[in-house]
Amino acid sequence: MKFTAAFGLACAAIAFVSAVPVTHDEIEAKSSEGLRLLKLEEDADPIWVTEDEKLDLLKAKKQFFDVTNTWEYKAGRIAEAKAEKEMQIAAFPTPSHTTAIKALTSQLSTTNMNTYLSTLTAFNNRYYTSTTGLQASTYIRDTVAGWATSGVTVSFYNHTWREPSVVAKIPGKTASTPVTILGAHMDSINLNSPSSGRAPGADDDGSGTVNNMEIFRVLMANGFAPATPVEFHWYAGEEAGLLGSQDIAADYDSQGIDVKAMMELDMTAYYKPGTTPVFALEADYISTTFNTWLKTLIPLHSTMTVTMDTKCGYACSDHASWYEYGYPTSMPFEAVTGNDNPQIHSTGDTTSVSGFSWTHSLEFAKIALAYVYEMSA
Repeated sequence: MKFTAAFGLACAAIAFVSAVPVTHDEIEAKSSEGLRLLKLEEDADPIWVTEDEKLDLLKAKKQFFDVTNTWEYKAGRIAEAKAEKEMQIAAFPTPSHTTAIKALTSQLSTTNMNTYLSTLTAFNNRYYTSTTGLQASTYIRDTVAGWATSGVTVSFYNHTWREPSVVAKIPGKTASTPVTILGAHMDSINLNSPSSGRAPGADDDGSGTVNNMEIFRVLMANGFAPATPVEFHWYAGEEAGLLGSQDIAADYDSQGIDVKAMMELDMTAYYKPGTTPVFALEADYISTTFNTWLKTLIPLHSTMTVTMDTKCGYACSDHASWYEYGYPTSMPFEAVTGNDNPQIHSTGDTTSVSGFSWTHSLEFAKIALAYVYEMSA
């Protein structure tokens, strides 16, 4: 999910009620009434809305965190967590494994990615409350688990809704920390009818999902054994307010898990016909150090131009869930905003849309594999 501007007026149409301080009892009571607690801006108090009001915000392209399940933890933790991690962030490694990485990226197959995506888009939708969302998660887990080598685990990360996230963990051979994470969201949405409407989600975010599946397959087929741990995450419920990634990021922070970096691939397969294909690095709610490092890494593995996107805004995609806790994050995006896919969140998000390109998407898979390898070597 990546919304552009033009969302301000929607807020005025909803009767927001201040909900600070929000107590445990209040969360229990209002959740049982079907209300959701949303955070619309970084420095704003969260507010309670109905599901219909939440959908109105989505239709108006207003990004937000749905913090119903995480507010009790994050309310008193985010500022402290950021300050702690700013003191702990290690220097990123100078890229030095180009030859080994190229031997792996040459094995990435767009034919395979298309096969995975054909299965995912065949589900009516992958919405987080739907049966087909659960089925899609099951397909990803079972497929990825079939590639896993000894010691590698692939499992559901269960939430309070139907669709689980999927987490694959590759242990480090010399150290158990820090963890390098590559993420994507596997859910989809049709804004006209979220729970039952047709939402193939080929680009958003079927593209990032299958990029990460194929990267994992290649690494497993070649006996990848990183020095430090690597995790692949396929998040549930991103389209409804970054739900799955929020749960996992809060959990990792609460456990004190050291995350070296987190990269999100959310939409990698489209650029506007007639424009020049680029890697558009998100400009806000990311680590500037991480983006600078990527500008060094990417030219080693792709001839495609690297540029900066316009600001993505608050709660843009799953990397924002990790950024909140001070973890280094980045999100290479398929195009500069405005040249990205106009068909997302509808029945039209398919591989047949003019501008969808497996060649383009493959470049993102290459640099994501390179990121994983260099960070964990």
